[in-house]
Amino acid sequence: MYKIPNVLSLNFLFTLGNFTIFFSIFLIVLQLIILRKNFKLEHILQIPVSIIFGYFIDLTMILFSWVNPEAYIMKIVYLLIGCLILGVGVYMEVLADVVMLPGESFVRAIVLTWKTNFGITKICFDVSMSVIAAVLSFVFAGRLAGVREGTVIAALLVGFIARLIGKKLVFLKDMIFPESVSAENENEAKEQTAG
Repeated sequence: MYKIPNVLSLNFLFTLGNFTIFFSIFLIVLQLIILRKNFKLEHILQIPVSIIFGYFIDLTMILFSWVNPEAYIMKIVYLLIGCLILGVGVYMEVLADVVMLPGESFVRAIVLTWKTNFGITKICFDVSMSVIAAVLSFVFAGRLAGVREGTVIAALLVGFIARLIGKKLVFLKDMIFPESVSAENENEAKEQTAG
């Protein structure tokens, strides 16, 4: 999701955090279109979360401006650490089923509407965002800027990590949210009986 705001921030005056906020609101509007009557009032809570997240991005960009690895191998190591942290965060966000960031909530809207797998849909979403970011980079800068091999690796890896963790830690949902698991089992039983 953040590939597009990154490319835009390199070519316009707004910061990465500002473009993240704008893009998040765009994704919330798309969720409204996809979910229609299933769009709940709680989805509106993504707006203040997105604003806080956008400003937090700008703050962390300032705080971590000193982190600038020169060696290519260290760049890859930092990328993989970031992908792991982000994949765990995405899994926890989905597991908790609370207010999500618009990128993950948009993916969840697709999953709920068209009954797709979250991990695979997340990978497809991330890859498509990378492709759009690359196209925008050529349109605005005339060259590939802000999108490189790390973008592609992250697009493929974060959803895969979230999916892998979801499979390996499936017992966590039973432990943390036993009432929701029993409700899901009841709904599946009713669907099978009705079918």
